[in-house]
Amino acid sequence: MSSNLIQMIWDSFLETIIMVAISGGIGALAGIPLGILLFVTDRKSFLPMPGFNAVLGTVINALRSVPFIILLVAIIPFTRLIVGSSIGTAAAIVPLTLSVAPFIARIVETSLREVDKGLVEAAQSMGATNMQIITKVLLPEAMPGIVAGLTISIISLIGYSAMAGAVGGGGLGDLGIRYGYQRFMPEVMWTVVIVLIILVQGIQSFGDWIVRRISHK
Repeated sequence: MSSNLIQMIWDSFLETIIMVAISGGIGALAGIPLGILLFVTDRKSFLPMPGFNAVLGTVINALRSVPFIILLVAIIPFTRLIVGSSIGTAAAIVPLTLSVAPFIARIVETSLREVDKGLVEAAQSMGATNMQIITKVLLPEAMPGIVAGLTISIISLIGYSAMAGAVGGGGLGDLGIRYGYQRFMPEVMWTVVIVLIILVQGIQSFGDWIVRRISHK
């Protein structure tokens, strides 16, 4: 494999890391508050708002139900509006963020549901405010589950970023399609696959390590 090709693989690897890191970060910043809202506004929670909860849940479910490759194409006008282009690494970040944020929201909601209700009731009996219950009780107790969910979300983003390569999104997926498939260079395709496997394994192991560190059990 030529040094030129090795450089392209490295550049594509960095593009994938940038796409996943930025979209994952923005997705978490949006998804975690949405997940908290879904939980606390449930009719059985301590801040029931059934109407708001139903609308928010419907919007999140609608975004989650759209396959990523379709979302990628469907929001091209919106992507152009945000970043000025529909191709390239920056353009891929927009659909990646929209796809992962609702996924993270549901993961956070599920993790919060697993927190012992007795802890919430104890905090309420001691006069804790709603914000204190969220920040001092719910989030610390649910953090292992949230981190495990975020790890899964990031790994999913890696797969989505490879799909974005099908429409010129850049990254390893784009390299694998343009050189490995269209130019009949199987060594490039297999190198991309191996790099993606190593990347996923590394992220999963790191996520598992964090979960073990912060778990109360």
